[in-house]
Parts: sequence; C-alpha cells; structure tokens
Amino acid sequence: MVTKRLVDIDDELLAAAREALGATSMKETVNRALKETVDLAARRSFLLRLEEDGLPDLRDPAVRASAWR
Repeated sequence: MVTKRLVDIDDELLAAAREALGATSMKETVNRALKETVDLAARRSFLLRLEEDGLPDLRDPAVRASAWR
C-alpha cells in the first residue's frame, strides 16, 4: 500500500541521503532511507539477541560439529 503524504523535508539532508543511497529521485531516496532504517533496526535486534545468549546451542560442540558437515 502506498499513501501520498505532504511533509516538510530538509533539502540538504535529502540531498545527502540521495547521494549516500545512490538514489535518483526524492521518492526513491525516502523509500530507500526508510527501508535502510527498518533493516538496521532488525540487524540491531539480532545482534542484541546474540549478545544476550540468544543462540545457546552454538556452545554445544556436537551442534557446532554437525553444522560443518
């Protein structure tokens, strides 16, 4: 679903984001920036899970050994 919205956007920040993302239009820049933000949040969440011992099976030598077969 796509909704048309009217928002105020900082022109310099938009230009910097466009260049950083390699986007060719304002729409592409905004959509890619939103996607990058969501993807970054997901990666952070996964890393926090790892830091909090979210994959305890990896400490089991038998599990690790079977992963390399």
